[in-house]
Amino acid sequence: MSLPCEIQEGVHRQASLLQDVRQRRALHRSVGRHDDRFHVQRLAGDALDAVRRLLVREAAAAEDDDDDDEPQAIKKTRWVLLEGRHRLDAGERARLHEVQRTNRPLYRGYLLKETLADALDYRQPARAEKALKSWMAWACRSRLQPFVRVARTLRAHFDGVFAYIRHRQTNGLAEGLNNKLRIISRRAYGFHSAEALIAMLFLNSGGIQLSPRLPRPTPC
Repeated sequence: MSLPCEIQEGVHRQASLLQDVRQRRALHRSVGRHDDRFHVQRLAGDALDAVRRLLVREAAAAEDDDDDDEPQAIKKTRWVLLEGRHRLDAGERARLHEVQRTNRPLYRGYLLKETLADALDYRQPARAEKALKSWMAWACRSRLQPFVRVARTLRAHFDGVFAYIRHRQTNGLAEGLNNKLRIISRRAYGFHSAEALIAMLFLNSGGIQLSPRLPRPTPC
């Protein structure tokens, strides 16, 4: 018994998708592991926020000094510090300038975060490698322990980070697909068998179009 044309087309699309996945996996093995910039910059953002929280606690403990502008400059600066400098408006730039004036360690952490982002922007592998190694040396000398840990992490995974710079491949597509598959599985509250789960995944993600379409639920 032959399958309807719509299902045959969906099966062909799924076979093409699987072939593409295999090719990408082969390429991934040939160039090594990729640690894309999202994860690297997240490490730097988390380190900067850790520095900010530590300085807020220290400022709160020394808040008896009424002439010190530092506690007020640190408060409510989290999103200003985590935002890229090109996206700041005039008010946010003024607050950042106040941090620069009153709290040099926190501003040093902000510069470390931004400089790492600049290093990942380089398209020439030689310039990127030089910038990353310079950044790791600066971070180790910064006397900011969260950034020292980031530098050690980058040194341990440098090949993966450098592979991203050379090939500009990320795992964002795979992670998005994985999240979609988890939602499908969670929405059904489990399946009785692996075959039923696989069939539902193909139905939702395989490009199969039913003709006629399933009826929509009748509104109450």
